[in-house]
Amino acid sequence: MYVILAIVVVIALYIVFIYNGLVRSRQMAQEAWSGIDVQLKRRADLIPNLIETVKGYAAHEKSTLEEVVSLRNKAQAVPSGDVAGRAQVEGLLGQALGRVIALAEAYPDLKANQNFAELQDSLETMEGELQMSRRYYNGAARDLNVKVESFPSNLVAGQFGFAKREYFEITNEADRAVPSVKF
Repeated sequence: MYVILAIVVVIALYIVFIYNGLVRSRQMAQEAWSGIDVQLKRRADLIPNLIETVKGYAAHEKSTLEEVVSLRNKAQAVPSGDVAGRAQVEGLLGQALGRVIALAEAYPDLKANQNFAELQDSLETMEGELQMSRRYYNGAARDLNVKVESFPSNLVAGQFGFAKREYFEITNEADRAVPSVKF
């Protein structure tokens, strides 16, 4: 009788241990996504200043500037939980921003403009921080996904509604291309 009770208690404690690990992994993934969201918001807030600075020098590059603004608005309209949709739009936005930065080569006065230089530095710093946030999120998503799919934690995950997280990745090969920027 005591042996059976001890086995039931051990199993119950093991299930609690697995459940708590799943909760911890899910929270880490949510925190990591929040980090990406913050960096994307900071980048989106920087874009209007960058566009206004460039507008004064490159008025006939209106279509490129409008594309950046349009993509920024699309990125902000993507629902917070739509990782794949956000990754796709943000990849396109990153490419468009690269084209705006590349305009500086065609406009020497723009390249020498202190506001533009500061905005470009801020954007480069932000892109680095965004890349770190993406790696952190993808690591947290991987850890959660392993627990959701691995035995025996998959039994607990299925019972309590834990689901895999999508990775924040670029799916279009053209989006992976680094824009050519020469100064």
